[in-house]
Amino acid sequence: MKVGTKLFSNSYDGKKILITGDTGFKGSWLVSWLLELGAEVYGLSNGIVSMPSHFDIAGLHNHIRHFDIDIRDLSKVERAIRQIKPDFVFHLAAQALVRLSYQDPITTLTTNILGTANVLESLRHLENACTGVIITSDKCYDNVEWTWGYRETDALGGKDPYSASKGAAELLIRTYAASFFADKNSGVKIAAARAGNVIGGGDWAQDRIVPDCMKAWSKNERVEIRNPNSTRPWQHVLEPLSGYLLLGKFLDGDSSLNGEAFNFGPSSNQNYTVGELITEMQNNWENAEWKDTSMDSDSVHESGMLKLCCDKALHLLEWEPVLSFDETVELTVEWYKKYYDYPENVFMTTRDQLNKYVDMAIKRGLSWTRN
Repeated sequence: MKVGTKLFSNSYDGKKILITGDTGFKGSWLVSWLLELGAEVYGLSNGIVSMPSHFDIAGLHNHIRHFDIDIRDLSKVERAIRQIKPDFVFHLAAQALVRLSYQDPITTLTTNILGTANVLESLRHLENACTGVIITSDKCYDNVEWTWGYRETDALGGKDPYSASKGAAELLIRTYAASFFADKNSGVKIAAARAGNVIGGGDWAQDRIVPDCMKAWSKNERVEIRNPNSTRPWQHVLEPLSGYLLLGKFLDGDSSLNGEAFNFGPSSNQNYTVGELITEMQNNWENAEWKDTSMDSDSVHESGMLKLCCDKALHLLEWEPVLSFDETVELTVEWYKKYYDYPENVFMTTRDQLNKYVDMAIKRGLSWTRN
């Protein structure tokens, strides 16, 4: 089965799609998928965010129209969106690292709050109909370390600048939906998507577990890990992307979803610790070693327990994850192995994994694989 236009009821075939943050980890995978879905893809971001870069080494700049724009510059963002006249916008541009938010809170706050406001304001002045999926994070919730999953109606907030910025972005989404896009004469509909702790091939972000392990193990070095007992809802990058695409499809045809928020995460029984993630990665990589440096690390607040309840996405969108935990890790490590062996084939490696993921979704009867 090849990744084709029959997915998501052909909603994206031939449509103009703008992805902000297209050069980032999730953004570059979304670019790849939408190209396979037959979309005319545009991207907007402020340069390459990591070295190496999945977007760069896959040569995605050769397949889309990219705008090199800082999301905090309203006039440039508005001009680009007005020029593109997109049918869909997927807003992913963000400063996405919790620890970096402590080092540079102002950049984090302005990028994640003002950047979101700029996209929403640009959509407000757009003259054509457009459906916007605004991606925030599971860390938008006020995490009180309880053991059950956070629902979309739970309190927003956070103790760190990153979480605060995502909670504030959610308030902006709600405000614009109610103040400007609730009118049926408005051609714009928006919804919020919340996911986090995404892993997969092509992530080279600083201070992240999987990239740190891959970089170290590829050199036969031992990786240093802090907080191995922290629990996270690990999911492959394609899982939330399938949710974003499904949400876009439903939102485009159903104005009652305007302003709604949706969680996209793994099954509730699939929360694993950092240590368990690394152990599973070791099962897929020979001679991999790591060291617990919890006692040595600098102390900034990071959540210990985090889970999402995805019942709303299941019942309203018929969305559910495809992969088990071990399949998620296997697919992730496989991508990096192929990268280190055949760095010139990244575009095809990514495409092959998209095909594999879609084939698994079809065999398991996922709703978005049916017309």
